[in-house]
Amino acid sequence: SFSGLFASNLRRTQETAAPLAAATGLDLAVLPDLREINLGELEGGAYRIKVAEGDPLVAEIASQERWDVIPGAESPEQFSGRLRAAIAEIAATVPAGTTAVAFVHGAVIGDLCALATGSRPFAFLNADNGSLSSIVVHADGSWLLRSFNETRHLDTPTGPVG
Repeated sequence: SFSGLFASNLRRTQETAAPLAAATGLDLAVLPDLREINLGELEGGAYRIKVAEGDPLVAEIASQERWDVIPGAESPEQFSGRLRAAIAEIAATVPAGTTAVAFVHGAVIGDLCALATGSRPFAFLNADNGSLSSIVVHADGSWLLRSFNETRHLDTPTGPVG
């Protein structure tokens, strides 16, 4: 069972969380600090277009492992800072030793996993939609990445059931 449900302030995470909130009876807490990375001039789908076009800026973002290569984009310090604040808020909200669920976005998952492991910034990018990643927040404030990009729950059984 879960002790808390959290989502970013973007509608898609709240819609994804709604069935679990209904099934558990838990209120969904909306934390704006869990929102996706701000891509500055490439917000609103423009980044995906640049990726599809093979724009050199996309290669530079990957090479430097920094989103703020994009003009006006959020810096790693800003992004990681607000994510750390969100995780601290979640940890302060739920009882120790319990499980909270947060519905978030790809770059958020990537950054949280990188922060938990001390890895390079983009080591955990490209989590699958609907995947589960698990981070343990210890009483001393340290984090442990328990799992990344689990998708077994998305597998559909084949053949007749029974």
